[in-house]
Amino acid sequence: MNARQKKIGLHLLGWMLYFGYTLLGYFIYNWKFNILMLKFSSDILCLVEFYSCYLLVLPFWMKRKNWLMLGLGILGVMLLYTCLRYGIEETIFPILFGFRNYGEGTTLTYYFFDNLYWALPGIVLGAVVWFFEVTLEKERENRTLKQEKTQAELAFLKTQINPHFLYNTLNYLYSLAYPVSDKLGGAIIKLSDLMRYMLHESKDGKVELQKEVDYLHNYLDIYRLRFEDNFFVNFNIQGQVNGQRVPALVLIPFVENALKHGVVDDAAAPVTINLQLQKDRLYFDVSNRINQNQKDQTTGIGLPNIRRRLDLIYPGRYSLDVQEDGQQYKTTLKLQTV
Repeated sequence: MNARQKKIGLHLLGWMLYFGYTLLGYFIYNWKFNILMLKFSSDILCLVEFYSCYLLVLPFWMKRKNWLMLGLGILGVMLLYTCLRYGIEETIFPILFGFRNYGEGTTLTYYFFDNLYWALPGIVLGAVVWFFEVTLEKERENRTLKQEKTQAELAFLKTQINPHFLYNTLNYLYSLAYPVSDKLGGAIIKLSDLMRYMLHESKDGKVELQKEVDYLHNYLDIYRLRFEDNFFVNFNIQGQVNGQRVPALVLIPFVENALKHGVVDDAAAPVTINLQLQKDRLYFDVSNRINQNQKDQTTGIGLPNIRRRLDLIYPGRYSLDVQEDGQQYKTTLKLQTV
């Protein structure tokens, strides 16, 4: 049974108990038939009010925080209650059963204002239940986010074992390689810097944007060793990198996927990486020609995982767009840096 079915079941149980309580009062207190019918009509209209607020007025206007429309919606529910009650108790009941709720001399003004009072319980009950369920849902989402964060932290701690080992080993290899080859020693140093960056920790999980940019440069320099002079990647930066903070390794997945599945040895179609900074906004796009002869079938870092991480860190404060036409592949990330 899913959450929706459980909610429906609880609502049905609640109304069964409510109407059962009315029937119990009928048998205990020996109510007359007319009192029972008036009580049932009032309860049915309370149910109509309840779901008018619970399903329509509150979800539609409360979430948008449009207080004027919310007030008009509640007033509309009151008018609906008043009109339906008049139609049932003052028009239908006299025809079918020969009695009505109000006396024949009751004015419409008195009837209207009196029923505004009687309309309140259904509206209040609908609001209480709606707010209660919304609060429970938010608490459930918060617990889920905390669990996912804990799992992500545990996964990150597991991945630290190998980087620590590799980082220490690379430092040793550098001491052996540097006297033999400056080029090899430089490559090992860059790889060592990558390992050190992966091990970087901060209280909020963020680093200075400049360190993320340095990581991208080191990553590209190491990748360039494989292709030497046939490595064509344009990395452009517009704006000032001056203290902005971003989550560690938030940009590298897009570059890694472009190099892994794209063409990097064609001067006519280079991989293009653009980083643009505007006040508190960061724009990052990566485009590449798709490698039609890709032999590596591994998927790399999947977009769903990237989106999920961004959802956790930047809820409602980022956009990620992917464009693909069979020849070109482009990802565009926009996020707030504060």
